[in-house]
Amino acid sequence: MFTGIITDVGKILEVEQRGDLRARIGTEYDVDGIDIGASIACDGCCLTVIALGTEPQNWFDVEISAESVSKTNIGQNMWHVGKRLNLERALKVGDELGGHIVSGHVDGVAELIELKDEGDSTRMTFRAPDDLAKFIAPKGSVALNGTSLTVNEVDGATFGINVIPHTKTVTTWGDVKVGDPINLEIDTMARYVARLRDWG
Repeated sequence: MFTGIITDVGKILEVEQRGDLRARIGTEYDVDGIDIGASIACDGCCLTVIALGTEPQNWFDVEISAESVSKTNIGQNMWHVGKRLNLERALKVGDELGGHIVSGHVDGVAELIELKDEGDSTRMTFRAPDDLAKFIAPKGSVALNGTSLTVNEVDGATFGINVIPHTKTVTTWGDVKVGDPINLEIDTMARYVARLRDWG
């Protein structure tokens, strides 16, 4: 489990197709404190660490299944050498829950359709896949590229969020542009509420 509070911005150092896709990600994390088999959310995708190293910088390797590729922006050729990624290590018992409960299981890909500066912040508008739009509510939470964000408004399949300068500085949100595909994870509570409604 994660909280959607980004704790490092990594960079893809290598990408290779070996049956599954394999990526090497440079990080500021102390890799001596990461176990093989640990989970790290990479742009919102919960991935398993399969190798670690420190040369020429701290790095970890992950394998990405075809299922994960098909559900995320990885399948839209977004992962390439040099790309920066939002990183978050798995939640430990006793950690502060600063965002919301995030599973790291991306539900689909939203499209960034508008960027507009409002004061020092940036208003961003996204188009969600039609089958996920019903789970997004004003003042609810979503995870976008692994970041816990509050929904400001919803209009059909489009929704808006506001990104403050601090968030743009400590995440990859300062890198995005209109047209980018964005990993979207809906709020777990919304998923269960919808399931209970459908069951009844």
